Amino acid sequence: MSAAPRRWTPLAGLLAGHTVSLTGNMLTYIALPLYVLAETGSATATGLTAAFAIAPVVLGGALGGVLVDRIGYRRASVLADLVSCLTIAAVPLLDATVGLPFWALLGLVFLSGLLDTPGQTARNALLPEAAAAAGVPIERAVGWYEATERGSRLLGAPLAGLLVATLGALPVLALDAVTFAISAVLVATLVPRDMRPAGTATEPSAGYWRDFDVGLRFLLHEPLLRAVVLLVLVTNFFDATKSNVLLPLVAERDLGGATAFGLLVGAMGGGALAGSLLFSAVGHRLPRRATFVTAFAIAGPAPFWALAAAPPLPVVVAVFAVAGFAAGAINPLIGAVKLERIPGHMRARVYGVVGAGAWAAMPVGALLAGLAADRFGTTTTLLCVSAGYLLVSLVPLLGGPWRTMRRPATPPAQPATPPAQPAGPPAVARANDGTPGRR
Repeated sequence: MSAAPRRWTPLAGLLAGHTVSLTGNMLTYIALPLYVLAETGSATATGLTAAFAIAPVVLGGALGGVLVDRIGYRRASVLADLVSCLTIAAVPLLDATVGLPFWALLGLVFLSGLLDTPGQTARNALLPEAAAAAGVPIERAVGWYEATERGSRLLGAPLAGLLVATLGALPVLALDAVTFAISAVLVATLVPRDMRPAGTATEPSAGYWRDFDVGLRFLLHEPLLRAVVLLVLVTNFFDATKSNVLLPLVAERDLGGATAFGLLVGAMGGGALAGSLLFSAVGHRLPRRATFVTAFAIAGPAPFWALAAAPPLPVVVAVFAVAGFAAGAINPLIGAVKLERIPGHMRARVYGVVGAGAWAAMPVGALLAGLAADRFGTTTTLLCVSAGYLLVSLVPLLGGPWRTMRRPATPPAQPATPPAQPAGPPAVARANDGTPGRR
């Protein structure tokens, strides 16, 4: 009886730390754009702030994966949360003391996001070992892991909306700093120091940029992962226009402000939580490519149409919940395919490159959304983006590398000791059809 808690503790620690950290992210996600809107009244300034929040996520993902592989996944997760705690706490502290000019806010937002992606990458990279220790199938563990993100949206977003409406944005940002500290403590105390993928302890280092190049070339030589990154790059561009600019604008001007904003994000997160849990139960029986396309086609354009049509708030909430339910299958599919194809000893660096590629266009999307909303209006911008989203979501039906999305008949073999410079991705079992990406 005593062995069971020890086997479940690492997985529980990862899931709990991830949940608390992402709940804190939701607090900032709701509070920050509303704070900027209240201070400036400008959609362009809101888009610029979002761009500064997203750009370090791209840089940190691309360049931080090698560091995560080197310093250790558990340590990287704890360090990332502690840095985010300090930088987020500085926003309300400076505003209440010496003042917070807009350029300083942008700098703190940038620093806060710089280690956020490496921290999430580190927790993600430990998931197979934690799942194995608990005796949980990897697709089920990935489904649970993604469900923590959806649950964070379900709980954190409406809570943040209510707190911003009653307390103001700055106290909510202070609370966010506390959540990062709690996440660091959970991972530090519940995840064993020696938990790491096989091969990481003995892997020789050829230098930072050489190690980074190995991860980059692996992705470039993996057709399906490369296709996934390109598709998510474009869809995340569209998502950034909605999530970081258009949704807070419509919520503030037409739907009742912070409470409506949080309710909509929470509805989508709640739907996605249900979708992730359902996928964790039955996902291994579903055709991957068909599920992937269907989920994207429903989850992507529908929220844009609902915001543009401007029906009553309960109708918009229902649409967001349905879209979230469809979205619940996307990240587990992506996560399962990544874990099947990427060797354990280089997960963090490849995950970092994949994540950076998927997020690379989001700062541009947020900035352009602010400019377009000021120039053409929110309704026109919403309709144009939704049309593009629908077209892109159907791309996997064209075939090509998407045909290899099937589930492998047997788990891919992982080399015990990696070569210093592989000529390409190691051979993995291919089957046919599924696949960072999305935060």
